[in-house]
Amino acid sequence: MLTNENQADQNGFATLGITGALLKAANAAGFTDPKPIQVQAIPPQIEGRDIFGIAQTGSGKTAAFALPILSKIIGLGTKRRPKTARALILAPTRELAVQIEDTIKLLAKGAHISTALVLGGVSRYSQVKKIAPGVDILIATPGRLTDLVREGDLILADTKWLVLDEGDRMLDMGFINDVKRIAKATAPNRQTALFSATMPNEIAELAKGLLKDAVRIEVSPQSTTAAEIVQSVVLARTKQKRQVLSKMLADEAMRSVIVFSRTKHGADRVTKDLARDGFDAAVIHGNKSQNARQKALNDFRDGSVRILVATDIAARGIDVPGISHVVNFDLPDEAESYVHRIGRTGRNGRDGIAITLCDPSENGKLRQVERIIRMKLPVIADHLGSPDPQRDPKERT
Repeated sequence: MLTNENQADQNGFATLGITGALLKAANAAGFTDPKPIQVQAIPPQIEGRDIFGIAQTGSGKTAAFALPILSKIIGLGTKRRPKTARALILAPTRELAVQIEDTIKLLAKGAHISTALVLGGVSRYSQVKKIAPGVDILIATPGRLTDLVREGDLILADTKWLVLDEGDRMLDMGFINDVKRIAKATAPNRQTALFSATMPNEIAELAKGLLKDAVRIEVSPQSTTAAEIVQSVVLARTKQKRQVLSKMLADEAMRSVIVFSRTKHGADRVTKDLARDGFDAAVIHGNKSQNARQKALNDFRDGSVRILVATDIAARGIDVPGISHVVNFDLPDEAESYVHRIGRTGRNGRDGIAITLCDPSENGKLRQVERIIRMKLPVIADHLGSPDPQRDPKERT
């Protein structure tokens, strides 16, 4: 039976099955009060069950899958077969992989657990050397890992724990076929955990193929927005949005802006249109290389460009201080994504502004957003008309 959340809050991780030196290390690292995803995900994994977790970035899912794996590996000893990994964690990007390893090292402090990173864009030789004697936990991006397996530098036949983190983002970046090949190479009796912030059809199908009798876990998404963020809507038809956006960006008060597009193609188009209108913007989405995404982020962070165009999935984990504005060039498919989009501004007590451009065809999505944030968003311009218009009659139901 899964542990009651309130009980876990009172007694910490011990009630979830985390004990001994691992519990002590987790507490020392600041992991004392389990988060909802940890309360739900840790006990079934300790029991040996597969899990399918729907959870957002920042929900605490790294500890939710790392602690059960560590609890199994601690005590197995340090004798490992060469070129093997006892556990494999797949992540879509280098940044996330590094964060996961950092968290695992904190949780496993003093436990003599070996970890290794396998990532694209860094020395292949050093990675092969690190995994040659065998490792306990390997954290990797799918592309480079596939190369090492194909060339015989890594053997996954003994890998008994597999974690796929941010599955929807791996789908967005075109890694799903690599993921399937990697999973097929692991031990047939492996235990698998799949985490994804959203569940498109392709992820649901992936879960069916990879998971056995899985426990499904879903953590309620954030539905509140910071009081420091001033939110508003501009009504504009899709063909007018380019002009509307360029006119807004001409305002010097928009000193650091993220423009969100629903699709990768749309993000590229917005970036090109802005360039034609004289605005230098960087763009990030799943089709961009790791180096291109990192350069775009660095340019935005250091102020070389003041406009970053992004898709929802590619923008996860972006933490750039001082973002003054978020502009939704179009509304997201999932209302919860609106909350995450505008949460890039208004941080650390600073004021932020979020403006949504809404075509009449998007009125249904706008109403969904208003329901989840529990407020009606004021319209500040209607096709750049009067400053305080009434909503389009079509919008009223």
